Amino acid sequence: MYYRDYLQLDKVLNAQEPESFKPGNEPAHDEMLFIIVHQAAELWFKQILFELDYVMSVFRKSRIDDNSEDLNIVRHRLNRIIRINELLNEQVSILHTMTPLDFLEFRNLLSPASGFQSVQFRLIEARLGLEMENRHNKDYYKRTNEGGFEPKDFTSITDVEKEENLLSLVNKWLERMPFFQPEYWSAAGSPQSADENHPFWKEYRKRYVESLTEREAMKVKDFDFTFFQKKDDLTEEQMAMLKSALSPKAMQAGLFIMLYRDFPVFQTSYQILDSLVEIDHQMATWRHKHLVMVRRMIGMRMGTGNTSGSGYLEGALNKHYVFKDVAALSTFLIERKRLPELPGELIGKLSYNSEK
Repeated sequence: MYYRDYLQLDKVLNAQEPESFKPGNEPAHDEMLFIIVHQAAELWFKQILFELDYVMSVFRKSRIDDNSEDLNIVRHRLNRIIRINELLNEQVSILHTMTPLDFLEFRNLLSPASGFQSVQFRLIEARLGLEMENRHNKDYYKRTNEGGFEPKDFTSITDVEKEENLLSLVNKWLERMPFFQPEYWSAAGSPQSADENHPFWKEYRKRYVESLTEREAMKVKDFDFTFFQKKDDLTEEQMAMLKSALSPKAMQAGLFIMLYRDFPVFQTSYQILDSLVEIDHQMATWRHKHLVMVRRMIGMRMGTGNTSGSGYLEGALNKHYVFKDVAALSTFLIERKRLPELPGELIGKLSYNSEK
């Protein structure tokens, strides 16, 4: 084995063919940088998709043992995706060494190609759980005309969008959490369901209300709708704003994990939820950095792919959060010292101590 052959460097290092360097055009020095930065990003997108494939294979299992290696490896894979995103965000700053005038030397040669046509980035978004109905200017995506996708790429993206995504798989995983089953609450009368009358939720809701300031008092209605779908006197607009992609049962489990994350059994689960939120934030940072770069390079001009340029990017930045409901659980936290005491049967389970 030889280094160059193993990495297929003849292919990689000869894959840069600047349009401006071709006969009849004026060579633009910065086009080489532009190509390499985008090619490197696509390689990292490929690695992210590779990691997501593994993560989703674990969450597709009908039963996941919290005390097995599965979740720990998932946490590790998600952390790797976070590190890759950090690198990608830093990589954007390299393009800032190119001035707007430098870009204009070759920009018109790229039309109608656009970063919008990155199939891998669309696949990452789709696999994470960004659905078409929730995309900004969704009509931009479903097109194969100039500036859109080639039919083959359009089909591959559409096929992945039909598959179960990570957000849905995480929802099922959280729904299977057994924290509120009767056998762990026998001292409290063996409740039959985790509704608002469950001893834990009755006590927690009381303590949550006590933690709210006078100006936050209305948050209790958000609490009741989020975890128990109680509408009370909420308006349709308010319910639409509170609507979650996760089920009330999954939201209950997610909040419980966050509240009692110091128990050994919750350590990995909490870190997984936190990693999902961090990936969302890193993706938003990626979009923000591109928004800043586009405004700097072309101002308010149209994008080469016939999008509205910075206007499109700004809309996507604000709307394309996938795990916003997990992040929103922080709304319903209370101080650690005010947490309800758990039954001994449940404490034993959470501590891997079967004797309690």
